[in-house]
Amino acid sequence: MWRNRNVWIVLIGEFVVGLGLWAGIIGNLAFMTEFVPSDFYKSVILAIGMLAGVMVAPMAGEIIDASSKKKVLIASSIARVVTVFIMFAAIVFDSVLLMVVFLIALQIAATFFMPALQSVIPKIVDKKDLLTLNGWHMNVRTLSRIIGAAAAGVFVAYADLIWLYVISLIMYIAMVFVLLNLKIEEEDTKSIAKTKDSGSFKEVLPILKQYPVVLVTLVLIVVPILFLGSFNLMIMKISQMHDSTSISGLLYTAEGIGFMVGAIAVKYVGMKLRTGTMMFGLALFIGFLQSLLYFSTIEMMNVVIFGMFGLVVGCFFPTTMTIFQKEVPGEFHGRFFAFRNMIDQTLFQVVLLSTGALLDWFGLPITGLVFGLFSLGLTTIFMMYLKMKKYPIAFE
Repeated sequence: MWRNRNVWIVLIGEFVVGLGLWAGIIGNLAFMTEFVPSDFYKSVILAIGMLAGVMVAPMAGEIIDASSKKKVLIASSIARVVTVFIMFAAIVFDSVLLMVVFLIALQIAATFFMPALQSVIPKIVDKKDLLTLNGWHMNVRTLSRIIGAAAAGVFVAYADLIWLYVISLIMYIAMVFVLLNLKIEEEDTKSIAKTKDSGSFKEVLPILKQYPVVLVTLVLIVVPILFLGSFNLMIMKISQMHDSTSISGLLYTAEGIGFMVGAIAVKYVGMKLRTGTMMFGLALFIGFLQSLLYFSTIEMMNVVIFGMFGLVVGCFFPTTMTIFQKEVPGEFHGRFFAFRNMIDQTLFQVVLLSTGALLDWFGLPITGLVFGLFSLGLTTIFMMYLKMKKYPIAFE
């Protein structure tokens, strides 16, 4: 696998675009801190960008399946380059409205880019290497997040804000040139382009009925999203409970290191266990970790929980991605991954809002216990669902 040129192009490209993305995210936060005093309005501005991605997702999936994946990746990368100039204008004119336009355009470009990239991965390696590559892909994304956010955070303290977006621009341009070297075999997409239900997810829904494993895997993604969607709120709450700002950095570090170790370890765990056994086992363990937040009043317990969560999620997401790439027919990959990303974005917003309310009403210990019991119950129900369908839980 490591001798495959395309593998290096995908991983290097993900790292480069991640650096550009996080430079832009830190820049966005700094810009809003200066011009948007209300936390509520900040959240609304960020939500508008995500909403734009959700609205465009059905069309994006159809276009990805009906077009060359490489061309979609390059076009969406060029679109990212163009969006940065909108942000330059926002900085020059101190315009929050132009920033909103920038976020919308950037999210639309990402709505095309991510499903296309997820569709390319099964085309560049054998099925036996999918789990390994998905693990390394997650790892590279995490590494770019850690380095990009840390470097941008230091940079913004000593340089003008506009230079963060110059860095983003350079990274996005570099990504275009990296993708030009990608060589993949593209299937005939003409028949897909003539599909009756063009531009919708109607053709994805029968796949969920036809392949029970895909439906179960899609639903079980809710389990880690309960934790990830409320991640920042929980860390702020823990910091408040223990009257310590230093614990925040410790929790982020523990989770990040755990995730990277998990994404590497998943290859070796996959050699010992069947894919289905791994997925259900990891989902149950995440539910158990969420329940342990009942003991969040113990400071070091939180570090252990977040570190273990990173480790387990580092194994969980490559596993679920491998299931999707293997089980969903290739001609539907674009639409399916666009559909999946749309669900993820929607769930993140729902979890964020509901967690805020639960933390206000009940506090972190009870919220964690509720999330844990829900996750354990959901996982158990869908294990029983597969048994009812006479489908083995320990599937490959």
